[in-house]
Amino acid sequence: MNRPDLYPSRIVCLTEEPTEVLYAIGEQDRIVGISGFTVRPPRARKEKPKVSAFTSAKIGEILALQPDLVIGFSDIQADIARDLIKAGVEVWISNHRSVAGILGYIRRLAGMVGRAEAGEALAQRAEAHIAAVTAAAAALPRRPRVYFEEWDQPPITGIRWVAELARIAGGDDVFPELAEKSLARDRILADAQEVVRRAPDLIFGSWCGKRFRPAAVAARPGWDAIPAVRDGELHEIKSPIILQPGPAALFDGLDALHARIAAWARRGDMVG
Repeated sequence: MNRPDLYPSRIVCLTEEPTEVLYAIGEQDRIVGISGFTVRPPRARKEKPKVSAFTSAKIGEILALQPDLVIGFSDIQADIARDLIKAGVEVWISNHRSVAGILGYIRRLAGMVGRAEAGEALAQRAEAHIAAVTAAAAALPRRPRVYFEEWDQPPITGIRWVAELARIAGGDDVFPELAEKSLARDRILADAQEVVRRAPDLIFGSWCGKRFRPAAVAARPGWDAIPAVRDGELHEIKSPIILQPGPAALFDGLDALHARIAAWARRGDMVG
């Protein structure tokens, strides 16, 4: 039997994905603070104090909560982690960047709070969903070339898990070599005309905290030659369901990609 005192009971989540996982496995009572960018699940914003952004945090307010574990994500939160560690707080910074990494993250986080079985069940539901979408994508009559943009000035292409989800959903990322780069600065397009040359059939935008503007993208010099622009295939995927490396991406984000890709594939088949 698990002893409750063996596991953290006062957790601060600096990003959305640990909050989403802990709620999903029924361990939300352990959370004492969350990121101000958290939107999933919606009730978390009403129930938990907001003590951080993504690149900054209210260190004093976090310490006042007396956390026994703070969970963050990526090198971007290294300074926050440093300050908390210096104050004597235990910190876990995950750095997963792939679909497999998200599945592993769910399992590890659940294990850290003594709920390994619940985490395994959630991960298996995600794996089953991925398998179902993979099968549906395989039945589509054609596959589109996909350009995913996670920032506009400068243009930054999609991170690895996004490219993988696009592939699972039935499309092919036009910048696979950049998707392997974990840091956003390494996915900046030095020449935006390269998108024109790679001629995506679909353009997805998720501008990390601000609204995607299809008209502004279509108006870029030379981009009227891109099939996606010519055919009006520019679509927003809301950042909370695709740019957070947690369960949302594996369910809602994947579904949003697949819905657009399937519509494109079937429309072309009917025209043909």
